[in-house]
Amino acid sequence: MATRKPVHQNFYNQPCSITIFNRNLEEVRALLSQKDNVNVLDQERRSPLHAAAYLGDIPVIELLIQSGANVNAKDSVWLTPLHRAVASRNERAVSLLVKHSADVNARDKHWQTPLHIAAANRANKCAETLIPLVKNVNLADRTGRTALHHAVLSGNLEMVVMLLNKRAHHSICDKKERHPIIYASFLGLLEIAKLLISRGADAMSKDKKGYTPLHAAASSGQIDVVKYLLKLGVEIDEPNAFGNTALHIACYMGQDAVANELVNYGSNVNQPNEKGFTPLHFAAVSTNGALCLELLVNNGADVNFQSKEGKSPLHMAAIHGRFTRSQILIQNGGEIDCADKYGNTPLHVAARYGHELLISTLMTNGADTARRGVHGMFPLHLAVLFGFSDCCRKLLSSGQLYSIVSSLSNEHVLSAGFDINTPDNLGRTCLHAAASGGNVECLNLLSSSGADLKRRDKFGRTPLHYAAANGSYQCIVSLVTAGASINEADYKGCTPLHYAAASDTYRRVDTHSGTSQEPEEELLKASRQKEAFFCLEYLLDNNADPSLRDKQGYSAVHYAAAYGNRQNLELLLEMSFNCLEDVESTVPVSPLHLAAFNGHCDALKTLAETLVNLDVCDHKGRTALYLATERGSTDCVSVLTSHGASPLIKDRRKKWTPLHAAAASGNIDCLHLLIDCSERPDITDVMDAHGQTPLMLAVMNGHVDCAHLLLEKGATVDAGDKKGRTTLHRAVITGCEDCVGALMEHDAFVLCRDFKGRTPIHFAAACGHATLVHVYLQAALSTDPLDAVVDYNGYTPMHWAAYNGHEDCLELLLEHNPFAYLEGNPFTPLHCAVINSQDGTADLLVEALGAKIVNSRDAKGRTPLHAAAFADNVNGLQLLLHHQAEVNATDLSGRTPLMMSAENGRTAAVEFLLFHMKADLTVMDINKNTALHLACSKGHEKCALLLLGETRDLGLINATNSMLQMPLHIAARNGLASVVQALLTRGATVLAVDEEGHTPALACAPNKDVADCLALILSTMKPFPPKDAILPFSFNLLKNCSIAAKTALPNGGSCPYTKDRHGSIAMDGCYSE
Repeated sequence: MATRKPVHQNFYNQPCSITIFNRNLEEVRALLSQKDNVNVLDQERRSPLHAAAYLGDIPVIELLIQSGANVNAKDSVWLTPLHRAVASRNERAVSLLVKHSADVNARDKHWQTPLHIAAANRANKCAETLIPLVKNVNLADRTGRTALHHAVLSGNLEMVVMLLNKRAHHSICDKKERHPIIYASFLGLLEIAKLLISRGADAMSKDKKGYTPLHAAASSGQIDVVKYLLKLGVEIDEPNAFGNTALHIACYMGQDAVANELVNYGSNVNQPNEKGFTPLHFAAVSTNGALCLELLVNNGADVNFQSKEGKSPLHMAAIHGRFTRSQILIQNGGEIDCADKYGNTPLHVAARYGHELLISTLMTNGADTARRGVHGMFPLHLAVLFGFSDCCRKLLSSGQLYSIVSSLSNEHVLSAGFDINTPDNLGRTCLHAAASGGNVECLNLLSSSGADLKRRDKFGRTPLHYAAANGSYQCIVSLVTAGASINEADYKGCTPLHYAAASDTYRRVDTHSGTSQEPEEELLKASRQKEAFFCLEYLLDNNADPSLRDKQGYSAVHYAAAYGNRQNLELLLEMSFNCLEDVESTVPVSPLHLAAFNGHCDALKTLAETLVNLDVCDHKGRTALYLATERGSTDCVSVLTSHGASPLIKDRRKKWTPLHAAAASGNIDCLHLLIDCSERPDITDVMDAHGQTPLMLAVMNGHVDCAHLLLEKGATVDAGDKKGRTTLHRAVITGCEDCVGALMEHDAFVLCRDFKGRTPIHFAAACGHATLVHVYLQAALSTDPLDAVVDYNGYTPMHWAAYNGHEDCLELLLEHNPFAYLEGNPFTPLHCAVINSQDGTADLLVEALGAKIVNSRDAKGRTPLHAAAFADNVNGLQLLLHHQAEVNATDLSGRTPLMMSAENGRTAAVEFLLFHMKADLTVMDINKNTALHLACSKGHEKCALLLLGETRDLGLINATNSMLQMPLHIAARNGLASVVQALLTRGATVLAVDEEGHTPALACAPNKDVADCLALILSTMKPFPPKDAILPFSFNLLKNCSIAAKTALPNGGSCPYTKDRHGSIAMDGCYSE
């Protein structure tokens, strides 16, 4: 039945739904007869049928369905009327909906089917109706739980039995890898647990964190389930992923009855977990673990067992001040001064957490108050550092050093306690710690006990430095009143005034205080800022010198600016006699720069109102405006520009202005402010050291919004940098189509050329951006259809695409102009493809252009086969030869592909051409070199041996080049022993002389002079050399005695693909001739 489009209406304004809840059938029928929409939805997308199903009103449900109600309508959480009926346990409604084709497998947003809902809501009768109809009773919801999981969680034994009888799997786990047995154990559902185990459930199954049913039962104190599992013989000390046994868990949760049962069954009371904690550690720290602790101690638990960090149970009790438990541990042999790996004893821990009563107990039992803990601190250090005055008083009253004067020697004899002025490892006394903690009561207690006010730590800081850094007004007043030096500098040159100026940053936050809500945090922050101001004011009123600088040259004004304390900054500027000098000082950097860099706009505003010149530069030539822009601080940029800072000052290295920095980093708000603050019309076209404009940088970094803004503000779209590259070139390199679109909308010239004549089309083809290639080709046609798009080296975009293997770009270019390869450089795109081993583009070119490109020649007569041979590209060779490439084609120097590969040591190419294509070995170049000559001349031994393996022709073996050199001469000169041996075994003559008159033996000499000397010696020997060779040889020797022997082949010893190679395609070195 066709219905109107559902209308979203407020549920309470739906007459039909209201009538349904009033259970008025006749009124519902009347509304429907008036064509009221039967599928109208409320704000939660619930239909009237949802309401009727929820109520279980059978007559209304029948009426709605007969009127065309969608029986499978889903509300906003995808619940269907069937879900609602099941949740209300209305089995008659469920049967009726199912009868009218309600989807029993429909899932809500939690992936729960009606069966899941039935299991969770104890709707047993509904489940009986649904189970025969569902596809799979083991379907899992979003959490991985099946209907069986939900039945167990609801504690419904009857439902569990029903599901198990219908083949529900008890071994399926949820996403936490928990089986139903674990949930049954945790909830103490003993009968369900027994049923599951009787059906085969694993009593030792583990979840993702290694918790077993025994762990689960122990954690919730389910003693009956624990007893049952133990009787089954489960492993009592099975650890979870953290190494905790069930006894650990029971002690941590304070389940003393379970702990007692586990101990009675033989659980190991001293088993450590992964961190080395035993159950006794957990009992000591647990809120409800007192009885567990007694139980463990009475059953032989080691009271001095230390964790991996060295913490004993007494340490753990001290953390939370477990007074009674600490007494039990001590009475049972707990070591009072047991130290952890940081050196802290339980007394240190109690002092750190402020447990006075426990401190008294420990001290009564002989705890050493002079024991050094972390960083060599006394317990008193920790008590005063965290502001526990009662603990401080207790430690001072019972632990401070006292002495007895001998009546005989009149000397002081130390008796007990500790010296209050003893420093820790960093030289800090208890007074330093109290000043840092900010509790004036602790500070006064120490002062009255003889603490030294002027004692310095290893950084040269006095207690007053720490009080100033922490912004503790009362401590500062107390220390200054007691005589602390107010202008004393530490080893960095900082006085208390420096620290007070930045005190809101240095302030130590009390970790023992609770977490505050946000409004409370704001109030606390305001209170601290006010106190910090009072500290600074008090120091200044007591003759603190604001002109003093630290060893880096920073004054208190610098510190206030760097940490953004506006009130402190204003006060310092007001009180300082030379404030203008401090503010304008750029050594090492000005306060203005510090405030801008750290984004402190309030402090920046104060400085901007004081300074005359806001364009002072740091040592890199950067202004405060540049730094604020670079850091993306819009508020700081706004403050500086509104006070007249120039956006056109360039830095020293890159010659960037703030506009360049904003465009490069994509800070559009900053960029807008900078453009609007200047009256110069060409502000958007300012160039850096490389000639780059802000628009170029924005596009290069893909900041489309910045590019749009600059273009709208009049940036020149076709401006070129020092290499002639425009913004469009950069957009192509990044492949940013949105940037390209923005530039094209502003009529960017697509055929603009850089200093090598390359257009954006070249760049797009080289980078493989096919979409952009298509866009640019269409634009180029409309701009200048006769432009061949050739760069200054004669290369087209087709060359670039072929070289870099971009087949999609190449297809577009071939469709656009298949004869483009004939234009420009004769080193064709096919040459480019095979020389860079791009088989895909090579195949595409051959298929598209055929034989006319396969045997094409470049300016030096080299075919693509030469290029493939040079690159050792066997696949390319196969492709070309398959398309009738000439295997013995020679270039202008007379060299074949085989000769090219032999000279360059391309073994694979030599092997393929020689063995598979039977390339001609006898071909000579213009200098009469064969492939064998060339291989030997470059020392390519393997190539030479491959060539020799294919011939025993003496004519070839003894062939001479234009210098009368045989391969034997050349191989001998280059020390190719295996090649020389192969030549000799094949009959190479040893008596032939070259144009210098040297035999192969003399060719082994390192130079001509040595060879001539060797020849003179050999000439006196008989029978070698023969008489007919002596006269011309001697004549040649006398004639050329002082001329050095040549070592390279004539006019061709170097590879034409190295010295004269067309080069490789790259962004800055494309095919250089």
